[in-house]
Amino acid sequence: MTPSAPVHTDSPLISVSAALGGIIILILLVAWIVRRFGFSGPSMAGKKTLQISASASLGPRERIVVVDIEDVRLVVGVTASQITRLHTLPATVESEQPLSQDNPADFQNIMKKLLKRSGKA
Repeated sequence: MTPSAPVHTDSPLISVSAALGGIIILILLVAWIVRRFGFSGPSMAGKKTLQISASASLGPRERIVVVDIEDVRLVVGVTASQITRLHTLPATVESEQPLSQDNPADFQNIMKKLLKRSGKA
């Protein structure tokens, strides 16, 4: 009787699958830690780059929105299928007071003020 060769039960497919599964678990763990502790780059720390200043509904799925993005104020039209830039204004001055909640202005008055500020009206 001749001795038979040892049989390997470790298939390359099993080892590759285990390595891939370990890498996926490691990626998910790192993503959870970053999300949990709020790590972000130094450029985004304490910076709000997008803020919605005003919004008005024109219909069931149509809106006009005033958006502040870094140093620009945009007036955009939003529909169910697209977003269109209607007008670009300079950034607001930091000392401006937000609209008081006691005396809410209608959208027409807000737009008139914004257009007067830009010198277009």
